[in-house]
Amino acid sequence: MGKLTTHVLDISAGIPAAGLTIELRRETEGGALVLTTAVTGADGRCTAPLLDGEAFAAGRYSLTFQVAGYFRARGLSLPEPPFIDRAVVHFGIAQPGQHYHVPLLVSPWSYSVYRGG
Repeated sequence: MGKLTTHVLDISAGIPAAGLTIELRRETEGGALVLTTAVTGADGRCTAPLLDGEAFAAGRYSLTFQVAGYFRARGLSLPEPPFIDRAVVHFGIAQPGQHYHVPLLVSPWSYSVYRGG
């Protein structure tokens, strides 16, 4: 069975983004259902896959990364409203037998995401 994982790196400081809150949602025609909420550890990763087993199914999903909250917790002074409050990544799972890894590179002013392995 496949799984969904993520890794967040703070490229403004060159460190893993520890303590960043992430929400995973499954998107349906009726709206979005929150499947889980996780917080990154010292290495910028979650301790367990965000989705795996029988719950890991083909479909449309989104990850919401609480970027401004992370930078404020690190003591950075951000404007109100912040330039990036949350980074929302919409993606699809087409092959649930595979590993989907969604790394996020983030700063207070930009972010980049890709499908890793």
